[in-house]
Amino acid sequence: MTSGCACSEHSVAPALERVEVVANDRIASGVGLIVLHAPRTATAVRPGQFVHLRIARDSAHLLRRPFSIHRVRGERIEILYQVLGAGTRLLAERGAGEEMDLVGPLGHGWEIPPGIAHALLVAGGLGAAPLGMLAEELATRGVAVTVALGAPTEERLIARDLFENVARRFETATDDGSCGAAGFVTGVCETLLADEALDLVYTCGPEPMQRIVAAQAADAGVPCQVSLERLMACGIGVCLSCVVPTSEGQKRACVDGPVFDAATLMWDRPEIR
Repeated sequence: MTSGCACSEHSVAPALERVEVVANDRIASGVGLIVLHAPRTATAVRPGQFVHLRIARDSAHLLRRPFSIHRVRGERIEILYQVLGAGTRLLAERGAGEEMDLVGPLGHGWEIPPGIAHALLVAGGLGAAPLGMLAEELATRGVAVTVALGAPTEERLIARDLFENVARRFETATDDGSCGAAGFVTGVCETLLADEALDLVYTCGPEPMQRIVAAQAADAGVPCQVSLERLMACGIGVCLSCVVPTSEGQKRACVDGPVFDAATLMWDRPEIR
């Protein structure tokens, strides 16, 4: 990866913060957006970082859940989440005015090297979550942004308005062909890598998708950063439940990531591009 200024270099130490739910809305089938009044975290967080949120205080939900910060608006942070289990079902029920607490900001976020002129963001499904704040930061810095957004259906194209507003070029792909190219977003990514003069690729989504995007970027000679999702118990690097094998040894997604240089990850190159 090109050396340079990392967003996380300016991060402050994580801390416990009591937060209040401002809004909590369903934005697609099985997907919610919760807005939290979190003044300290909102000031400190950098693109690609996450928070460890305590959803409830009963014995069934002792462990915190990690959630990427999607956007910051003043003293508020926005979190996109998918309802998959008991914890996220309970999160979907939290209403305006209720209080929770979080630890954050956590992790190593996206790096924005000095001098880059054009970046490609590739998101699959809820992989759009950690890319929202990055897209806005890149645009603020005057970096041209191209976005490839993929999902099973048009309804599940998460954060479409945000990306359309900041992107110089915006492309979509849906499994069912209901919006944009029919098929996987990796097909769109391959076309964009061939068409555009790109300095960097940022990607988040299902790991098989990320592997393909990383391989496509490598073949095109473009550096690539990936944000990995791992189960995390502590969120501070102690429990080792989120270890990622890299060419530089075992890394912990919660403190060394979740963003990694794709070239350092020890994963097999996909057979199908």
